[in-house]
Amino acid sequence: MISAWLAFFEGIAAISLFAAGLVAAHFEMTPPMVGFAMAMFGGLLFGSLGLLFGIVGILRTRAPQRAAGRPRAVVGLMLAAVVLIPILFRVLAGGQSRINDVTTDVDNPPEFTHAQQMFGNANRSLKYDKAKYADAQTSAYGTLAPLTVNGDPAQAFEKVKAAAAQMPNWAITSTDPATDTLEGYDTSFLFRFKDDFVIQVRPAPDAGKSLVEMRSKSRDDGRDFGMNYRRIESFFDQLKADGATS
Repeated sequence: MISAWLAFFEGIAAISLFAAGLVAAHFEMTPPMVGFAMAMFGGLLFGSLGLLFGIVGILRTRAPQRAAGRPRAVVGLMLAAVVLIPILFRVLAGGQSRINDVTTDVDNPPEFTHAQQMFGNANRSLKYDKAKYADAQTSAYGTLAPLTVNGDPAQAFEKVKAAAAQMPNWAITSTDPATDTLEGYDTSFLFRFKDDFVIQVRPAPDAGKSLVEMRSKSRDDGRDFGMNYRRIESFFDQLKADGATS
């Protein structure tokens, strides 16, 4: 049956494109977004076709005289599903808002200085765009507040540096004790996306306390699938685990 063969070949194409994009990005043979697009859009297109032809092929091979084609339809459908399920899960889990810049203070966010010199940020504005991101961030994640930690800013900054050094896949590129500011970038494991972050310690209203403000921004435009928000939450969890809070 033609539909069974089509399902088989579409399934093979889907998983091949997904794997090729992933491998190319992970081993830095292509820019992360190129590999991601190849994996996601190629996998989505051919996976959808494989799923469609697989269903049609299974239905059309119910008759005994056509049963020989059913294994190909089943294999094609299964290969398509293997690719489609993680893609759809990723898209749905990340929400629909086009957010790639998240901060704990939308009115006075920490600003990047050293990150402008990093590869991939040339000719990009790293200024926070409140009109573009503030309402979208609140809608997607609710209120994201700075973390209150024990100690004056200088003491809190030492805790911030210690916690940042423990974060997996983080590279610290700048520390400025004069402003209690730390900058760096995080590299994702699979597609090797790089997101810049800046952390600044500020005085808190309460004596003996400090506020840890943080901002995380993707180097690639578009949706970040919640990664910048989760990065801030993960870092605050690390500070809490280190006993920086009361």
